[in-house]
Amino acid sequence: MDIARRNPNNPLMRPSDLRPCIPGMEITCLLNPGVFRMNGKTWLLLRVAERPIQEEGIISFPVYNENGQIEVLRFAKDDPQLDATDPRVIIYKGQYYLTTLSYLRPVCSDDDVHFYEDPSVRPIFGEGYLESFGIEDCRVATMEDGYWLSFTEVSPVAVGVGLIHTKDFNYLDRKGMIFPPHNKDCALWEEKVNGMWYAFHRPSSPELGGNYIWVAESLDRVHWGLHKCIATTRPHSWDSARVGAGSAPIKTEKGWLEIYHGANKENRYCLGALLLDLNDPTKVIARSEEPIMEPIAPYEKTGFFGNVVFTNGCYRKDEDTLQVYYGASDEVICSAEFSISEILKSLNV
Repeated sequence: MDIARRNPNNPLMRPSDLRPCIPGMEITCLLNPGVFRMNGKTWLLLRVAERPIQEEGIISFPVYNENGQIEVLRFAKDDPQLDATDPRVIIYKGQYYLTTLSYLRPVCSDDDVHFYEDPSVRPIFGEGYLESFGIEDCRVATMEDGYWLSFTEVSPVAVGVGLIHTKDFNYLDRKGMIFPPHNKDCALWEEKVNGMWYAFHRPSSPELGGNYIWVAESLDRVHWGLHKCIATTRPHSWDSARVGAGSAPIKTEKGWLEIYHGANKENRYCLGALLLDLNDPTKVIARSEEPIMEPIAPYEKTGFFGNVVFTNGCYRKDEDTLQVYYGASDEVICSAEFSISEILKSLNV
């Protein structure tokens, strides 16, 4: 039951639309942007993945070294100690590496369709050892005191959640890692509920538990506790392998509406919806039985990593319209509109 109204201009952005920021690199993917409104424009905080131009018989990729400088590692593809079967992650002598280095890159639009760079708003790169493999998949929560950016920090020892607060995207107040490993898919509520801040996050447990959606509470948006699991994977379903939150939830008269992603064991990523109680965001009122969006368009089915629709960004365009931006096939940026009332109807509420 795909109820997304895809933009006829999709894909809106491709890797070839931007120049690499890192000398000697090429852009391989544009992924899953955070979304916010500023100065009358729609902004996307793209996850841009870059790597060296590949040579015949060699696999090479960038990392930050101990001095905070970008260093390129190179391995022969026929090395028996190299596992490069996944285009996103390689394993060499038991150590995991990412095939690309990601950072966050802002672009803006006057019409929600055509995006361009504004040199006054600079890209955001990883800093320090815990971001030495890059930063990924930013969610932007817009609040009265500015913008709160939650994103994934990646390093040889950890995948955790970082947080940045900014009022104008010029000065960045880095709060450090707010959810320890292994954790990602963090999205903050944009207002308090009963005097508390709330956030989605997704700890992962390979032995007991799984890739589930949790909610936590905070007094200051930096220190979090009272964690509760609110949505698990469902066997033999479209979201049987992993689930994770999208952007900040939307407040409706029926409850907090959250667009989330789910994947099955074949790594086919779809979107669904959760509806949470207005006064108790840890209480699930309803959940999609079937996806509200599936990878069915050609640009969603084939690409760097095919059969993927994945969002961490949207904004409420009017009372009933959600403007959603999403990554397709881990390569291009697209948009779609959803009717809020239609989503709620699909949830039988």
